[in-house]
Formats: sequence, structure tokens, C-alpha cells
Amino acid sequence: MDLSHVLLYAIVPIVVVMLAGYLSGKKGVFDGNDAKKFNKVVLDYALPAALFVSIAQSSRSELGADMKLSIISLVVLMACFMLVYFVFRYGFKKNTQADAAVAALISGSPTIGFLGFAVLEPIFEVAPFGASQGAVALVVAIVGIVVNAVGIPVGLALLNAGNAKASGKKESPWKPVINALKQPVAWAPILAVVWVLVGIPFPKWLAPSFDLIKGANASMAVFSAGITLSAIAIKINLQAIVGSVLKLIIMPAAVLIVGILFKMDYVNLQMLVAAAALPPAFSGIIIADEYDTYVATGTTSLTLSVILYIGFCPLWIWITEVAAHAAGIC
Repeated sequence: MDLSHVLLYAIVPIVVVMLAGYLSGKKGVFDGNDAKKFNKVVLDYALPAALFVSIAQSSRSELGADMKLSIISLVVLMACFMLVYFVFRYGFKKNTQADAAVAALISGSPTIGFLGFAVLEPIFEVAPFGASQGAVALVVAIVGIVVNAVGIPVGLALLNAGNAKASGKKESPWKPVINALKQPVAWAPILAVVWVLVGIPFPKWLAPSFDLIKGANASMAVFSAGITLSAIAIKINLQAIVGSVLKLIIMPAAVLIVGILFKMDYVNLQMLVAAAALPPAFSGIIIADEYDTYVATGTTSLTLSVILYIGFCPLWIWITEVAAHAAGIC
């Protein structure tokens, strides 16, 4: 893999657009409230449209071939999610259960909704990978479903349980699950998968209606991330460093090891490792802010991970390529 291509076509554009958002935030052109509105456009409209139209144009055979991808994504990503929770719950005595839950929502989940397409498309839709748009979208969708329809409900259930324990009030554990499944970013890809399994041909004339809003997904998400980072006071501490290590090293390493053991398709393995290595989920920061829990350390860990990702993205692509050749799966 040409690492210069990764840097020029995936990392540099992200840095440039994120820097534009960061500077606009620092100059007061946009603020945190504007970033939340941009995030809502991405999560409720642009990303669901991108996921739905890309998956709906796939075939049953393509979905069936990626069953291994789905199972490994669910098992490994959620195992890493719970690892982060237990590390921050029992490894740091000052943390409450709510703190650990928010830490897991941040460092235990990749920001697939905001950076998934922005990173994976320019890298994997060209030689030597040549992945189709549907293949990239399917990886983004599967990881997105794990993060949004499984990880967030689990994290919120742990967070609410911790707050309930502290206040003496009880809340239904199913409420976070129901709320998560109501979000377009969760049900849109599920609907698209059902669409394909039922065997309904997707009308070609309908795709352009989705493409315009779909095109705003990556650029608006990255720009919004820059605005969000401009409002963060960075204070590096041990927890922020541990969170970055768990997110940028442990999670992609676990995906790579399991993927090789179960002989995943080479291109799918590359994309899944790259997705797992993405910075922490911005949605975790939004939840931290809403609950006023673990905000400072969580945002610091996010900022540190975003900066380090510039080097870790090409590094993990190279490591995966070397490991896959050594294992004979490519």
C-alpha cells in the first residue's frame, strides 16, 4: 500500500477541513451550539442517507459474504468497549460507574459516523484495494450499527445505573436501547439491509435524490469536529493517555488478531482495522456534556487521539498489510 496516498488523499484533507473548523471556532465565527447543529445534520440526515442508499444498492450475496465481518465487528468492538469500562471503573479509584460508562462511550467506540466515509473511501476505493462503494458503506454501516445500536444503549444503561445508584432512583434499562433505535443513524442501515434481503431492486433514478445530502456527510462532520475541538481546554493526564492507548492501539490490534485467526477477506480486514483505529466517538463527548460527567478528561482524550491518529492511520494500514501477507490471507 502506498502510504503517501493514504496521507495525501485521506489524512491531509481531514486535517485541512478540521483545521478550518478549528480556526472558525477560535475566531468566533461558529461556536459549540453551531457544532451541535452541524452534528445533527450529519447524524440525522447525511449519514443515514449515505448508509441507506449505498447498502440498498448491494445484493444478497454481498451481504451474506460479509457475515463474518458483522460477527467479528460486534464481538471484538463490544469486548473492547467493556474492557475500557472495566479499566476506568476499577483501574482508577476516583472514577464512579458513570465516569467509566462515559469513558467507554468515548474511548471504547470509533467515531465511525463522523470520519468513516471520509477516511475509508479515499483509501480503499482505489488500487490496490479497489473496494466498491457498497463494500465501504457496508463496513461503515456494520460498525455504525454496533456503535449506535449496541454500544450507546449499553453505555447509557451503565451510566443511568450508576446515576440511579448514586441518587437512589431506578430507571428502565430498556429505555436507552429504544431511544438509540429511534435514531436515523441506527434504523436507516437496518432498513437498508432488510430492503436487500427482501429482494426489492433499488431504483437507479432514486439514488440521485440521496446523493446531494449524502455528499455533505464527511465534510460537514470533519468541519464540525474542528469547531468542537476549538472549545476544548486540553489538560493531558494519565486517564487521557490510557484512553488514547486503548482506542488507537488495543482496539485495532484486537480486530487484526481476530480477523487473521478467522481468515477474514483481506480488503474487509483492512477496512475494519482502519475503522477500529479511528479516533474516539464524538457522540460520547455529546453524552458526557449532556450528563455533565467526565467531560474534561474525555474531551482531552478525544483531542489527543485525533492528533495521534494522523500517524496511527497509515501505521495500522501498513501493519495489517504485513500481517495479512505473513498469514497468507492476501
